[in-house]
Amino acid sequence: MKLTILGCSGGIGSGRHTTSFLVDDDVLIDAGSGLTTLDFEQLVKIDHVFITHAHLDHVLGLPLLLDSVGDLRDGPVTVHALPEVLDVLSVHLFNWQLWPDFRTIPSAEAPWLRFEPLDLGEALTLKGRTFRPLPANHVVAACGLHLATEAGSLVFSGDTAHSDAFVAALNAIPDLRHLIIETSFENALVEIARASKHHWPDSLAAELDRLRLQPEVWITHLKPGNESAIMNELRVAAPGWGVEALLQGQVIEL
Repeated sequence: MKLTILGCSGGIGSGRHTTSFLVDDDVLIDAGSGLTTLDFEQLVKIDHVFITHAHLDHVLGLPLLLDSVGDLRDGPVTVHALPEVLDVLSVHLFNWQLWPDFRTIPSAEAPWLRFEPLDLGEALTLKGRTFRPLPANHVVAACGLHLATEAGSLVFSGDTAHSDAFVAALNAIPDLRHLIIETSFENALVEIARASKHHWPDSLAAELDRLRLQPEVWITHLKPGNESAIMNELRVAAPGWGVEALLQGQVIEL
């Protein structure tokens, strides 16, 4: 299994793109602006999209994907997410006002888009890769994602603040090899982080201290312009973890 980082920034500008990861060549995890870095032939191959939450920086590429390649595919793109997240996409995005509802284009019997609810803890296996939503703590309905293969597991936190349930879920994955977890703000912006339910260096260090495992830790969703400051504070707050910033274009293999 190969995970390619299409976008992992907490914003845009100067080559930065928001969250989207490509699993092999047929599955997306989130559909932020990183999705737009794929070429046309790659877009056609995407069959499944797992959405952690409905904030714009994680879904903005999805309607454009369908508009670009829907007529060239043999079947619909299936979007998997918590039921609450699919409700938001239905009411506020694919609503014929902000964007057409591709669940009925060209017809309800043969659409370009299909929604498939996936509850917390429920697992879905696609070609030997198992995807399972994990608890998260954000300002909207949100989840992390556990990706399991025969070679080991990877977890992506999605957007989250401290979560006892998320830590417990991580500690229950004995073959966890990689943890991609967000840290959006530096310590000086702790009040903004708390209000928006994102991690800051000290809060992530406290989270890591509760882990009984030692996966490789990759930091995502760094706010533009603050990346170096956040990473410097993280290395001080969490010595011994060897935290590294996730990079656009990076490939993680399991």
